[in-house]
Amino acid sequence: MLTQGVLFPGVVLQSACYWKMGSCLQLPSYMAGAWHMEIDISKFMQTNVIDTCAIWHVLSSWRLVSATKGARCQFAATAFVYYEALHKPRKTPKKADLELQDRLRAERTSGWFGDCSLDISDLQDVGILDKRMRLGKGELASIAFAKKAGLAFMTDDQKARKLGASVMPRDRIQTTPHLFGWLIFSGELADSDKEPVIAQHEECGGQLRPYFEETYREALRCRLMARS
Repeated sequence: MLTQGVLFPGVVLQSACYWKMGSCLQLPSYMAGAWHMEIDISKFMQTNVIDTCAIWHVLSSWRLVSATKGARCQFAATAFVYYEALHKPRKTPKKADLELQDRLRAERTSGWFGDCSLDISDLQDVGILDKRMRLGKGELASIAFAKKAGLAFMTDDQKARKLGASVMPRDRIQTTPHLFGWLIFSGELADSDKEPVIAQHEECGGQLRPYFEETYREALRCRLMARS
């Protein structure tokens, strides 16, 4: 049973919006590991249940954050995820790690990152525990909540994407590179924003440059097709 809903003022949970444009379906390979997922760079569900890894990637670039807010995207995370991100002991935290934690605390205070929670029984109800693939509680709880609430699950972890796609529609499994490409396609990010976003991401220790580059090229291709 759900014990608390996602805190998204003014957003109806069951009807997250999509960018309305013609389909540009591709099968790019994300996050080295050779697991392929169909994505449509012209569409992105704007209300997401997000895991720890994706949180760091979204917050790694202030320009990406600004564009994501401009596109009215919102996020929620479970208590498990917030524990992993903010409270789980770290042996030798880097300066970038502490900076990202501060950014997350600020965005929780602002309400951009909401809260969601569920009982452990909910994990079993949707078959998550039977297929857990050695994932952490954060990913498992995020998948379970996203499935029950009819929301997208945002992750940059290969195993989490694969498990999510086994229990919910694949088009509800989203990644940070997908978000980046959609923001380019929709015009929230300009072509001139690509390098600043990637540079800021890398300054925080991010390693998604190849995937940002790939979705950038796909966004340009889809944008050209939409205009022709």
